[in-house]
Amino acid sequence: QVQLVESGGGLVQAGGSLRLSCAASGRTVSNYVMGWFRQVPGKEREFVAAIGRSASNTYYADSVKGRFTISRDNAKNAVYLQMISLKPEDTAVYYCAATRGSIYARRVGEYDTWGQGTQVTVSS
Repeated sequence: QVQLVESGGGLVQAGGSLRLSCAASGRTVSNYVMGWFRQVPGKEREFVAAIGRSASNTYYADSVKGRFTISRDNAKNAVYLQMISLKPEDTAVYYCAATRGSIYARRVGEYDTWGQGTQVTVSS
């Protein structure tokens, strides 16, 4: 089983940037499709982005397309989420997740392993 730990969250002004990191241990992430999700209190956790095992395929939620970039470094056993042009509505707890399933996985239940989350707050 892989363990995931997110970092890089914080407070940023609208229009600013942040880079989230997800460090994996236990097993190599190269065996997993990796995803980022986010959750606001009182709302369901929502899909943000996913990246295939070889990083050749990436997918994004429409709300972040063109502003967020997911990447991975299998040699470092890490996954990243570069966020630019941040908006107040991007404020959420961001979670890293892993699945042995398909790159097309979008639902929370399709991911096997989750990190503890990192808070991102975008002020207006």
